[in-house]
Amino acid sequence: MAKDEPTDRRRSNEDLSVVRNRRTCLISESNHTTSPHESCTSDTLGDEDDRQSSKGTDRRSVIITPPDVQQPNIVLVLLVLGLSLSTRFYKLADPPHICWDETHFGKMGSYYINRTFFFDVHPPLGKILIGLAGYMTGYDGTFPFLKPGDKYDHHNYWGMRGLCAALGSSLPVFAYFIVLALSHSNSAALIAASLLIFDTGSITISQYILLDPILMFFIMGAVLSMVKFNQQKSRPFCASWWLWLLLTGVNLSGAIGVKFVGLFVILLVGINTAGDLWGLLGDLHLSLVDIAKHFLARVVGLILLPLFLYVTVFAVHFVVLNKSGPGDGFFSSAFQSRLIGNNLHNASMPEYLAYGSTITVKNLRIAGGYLHSHWHLYPEGVGTKQQQVTAYLHKDYNNLWLVHKPDDSEAQPETPEFVRHGDIIRLEHKETTRNLHSHLHEAPLTRKHFQVTGYGINGSGDSNDLWVVEVCGGRKGDLVKVLRSKVRFLHMTTGCVLYSSGKTLPKWGWEQVEVTCSPYLKETPNSQWNIEDHINPKLPNISLSVLKPHFLEILLESHIVMIRGNSGLKPKDNEINSKPWHWPINYQGLRFSGVNETEYRVYLLGNPVTWWLNLACLGLYAIMVAVASIALQRDVHLGQKRREHCWVLMRGGGQLILGWLLHYAPFYTMGRILYYHHYFPAMLFSSMLTGLTLDTLLHSADLFLSPPYSDWLLRLGQMALLFSILYSFHLFHPLSYGMRGPLAHELGSAMAGLKWMDSWEF
Repeated sequence: MAKDEPTDRRRSNEDLSVVRNRRTCLISESNHTTSPHESCTSDTLGDEDDRQSSKGTDRRSVIITPPDVQQPNIVLVLLVLGLSLSTRFYKLADPPHICWDETHFGKMGSYYINRTFFFDVHPPLGKILIGLAGYMTGYDGTFPFLKPGDKYDHHNYWGMRGLCAALGSSLPVFAYFIVLALSHSNSAALIAASLLIFDTGSITISQYILLDPILMFFIMGAVLSMVKFNQQKSRPFCASWWLWLLLTGVNLSGAIGVKFVGLFVILLVGINTAGDLWGLLGDLHLSLVDIAKHFLARVVGLILLPLFLYVTVFAVHFVVLNKSGPGDGFFSSAFQSRLIGNNLHNASMPEYLAYGSTITVKNLRIAGGYLHSHWHLYPEGVGTKQQQVTAYLHKDYNNLWLVHKPDDSEAQPETPEFVRHGDIIRLEHKETTRNLHSHLHEAPLTRKHFQVTGYGINGSGDSNDLWVVEVCGGRKGDLVKVLRSKVRFLHMTTGCVLYSSGKTLPKWGWEQVEVTCSPYLKETPNSQWNIEDHINPKLPNISLSVLKPHFLEILLESHIVMIRGNSGLKPKDNEINSKPWHWPINYQGLRFSGVNETEYRVYLLGNPVTWWLNLACLGLYAIMVAVASIALQRDVHLGQKRREHCWVLMRGGGQLILGWLLHYAPFYTMGRILYYHHYFPAMLFSSMLTGLTLDTLLHSADLFLSPPYSDWLLRLGQMALLFSILYSFHLFHPLSYGMRGPLAHELGSAMAGLKWMDSWEF
């Protein structure tokens, strides 16, 4: 016995070493085999935790193992796809008139077909796809898209609606595969897909010419690709690993190429990638060279590839839209010189400004506008009741001004005299014959700035009509060069400088940009102007072709204009905006079409049962995760199956709740106008989380009941859930597919008794 004692002690020490160094690999591969490249987490808490506590007890390690992988059920996938297509394409052509924002995005599709330049606050990919879909299905780009309610008549609009419906139909399918990958449960995946298939809001927003279904397609594509890529951890750098990595990058570029809110899914993938790389850094089986390879692969797939595709979209945008259009005035004079049909394209005009010339004056602030006036006066209580002077973003006859000397009573010489740095001039508005004027009255919006007006008639006025021309960086006597010289106009009497504040005037100012006279003389783009159009038949002309900017210049300028335009968005007439806290509770929808019982009414509102269930499951998820965490921390005996549920809740549900937060919480910080439809990307994550949470809850029935009663409860719960979704869709489907006749609060209405909240308007 004494001889064997060292051997027994040695074996005991070896067993203890095995326990202390035991690791659990979190693998999503179906074979669960290990490799040197797997990310493993120790199921001990370090040497310190292995030591006995002061009470002499051992701290046990927590082991969470992944559940067995379930393969997609082909029958369920086909069922989800079939139901998605049928619900989205049903009555796609109705109503046969413009609904809500189709007036914008349908028109922009027409602009691409006609190659006409326009301005929009969103990147171009979504509109390019809409225009391409219209072109491929025979639409000729001639429908004007003037206002909601205009009938399409013989124009082919179904192709553009069909693109949006097809991409919207993919969302439940994506949800099925994402939830299946995160939960390894076909039932959870089916619940999530059903919530989206039968959501009236998702159907409505997918059936019209809008950017939202295109955006959500790329968001869900990015999430699915990310999840699939995570499943390839055990096989790095293989073909499928590269495929899902690159597809993630492609979808990221697509999401931000449709709307800037695609940045939120980029943040989600970025956080996931950072965690992934951090885990690889802690894997001692990997050399620093291996880690560098992983890092560079993600830089290529998730940064360089999306950036290249994003820039390529803009290159296509600029090549296709090569004709002058309604968006010219938002951009600089040099930008406009590249557009066919613009008065600056291959144009020629006198090189230097002269007295007697007719000119337009453009502010150098991006989207600063042209110096503009019109017959309308400032209202009572806004400075003096003189003629309005504004900055207008579009080409217009009211942008024209005549350049005069302070006193033009003398006969004009045969050869015009050039305007020079330091000269005193008078600018007369060509249409109204009133002079550009300022005085010590306060500006309409910008405090401590002075009001700028149109004053006098037929050139007669007073000393407040005189301005000193200053060429920025110039010296006394320098000439003013058209397009190239940066010019400031200093008011003779008050010493202030002509200024475009960038603030939008109220409706009395036609929502044009405020022009003031600023007492602060620091040089800024707001106070700098250039002479754009220059007409003087007595002077020789030069070609302006040398002013065309290169690609990077117009790319940068277009982004500055989009960002500023986005931040300045205001609601349209009679349009209801909403607040972020309204959205999860389904407080108020959007009227897509029709307002009375004789019109075809479509109302964007989520299925109340679905949305309120999603809201409840956000709280339920938090409770379940808290309970699971406490149980694991206390090392409660749960069994392998229950530990699998914990893995699903914490890892799979954690990714979905993060996706929901990233697509919802940032709207609370935004100053721009917000609408109900902004919540739909977040709603996708909420619905997937609901499927995962409820499935986990139902599969936990054996905590309270023993088989077969727990199995009966599971099936009963699943059937009750699906029945509730289907029945609520049956009740509210007219919201998506159109209603006629009495409104909900009137007798005989198809929606009688279904207006569960007073804020709903159907």
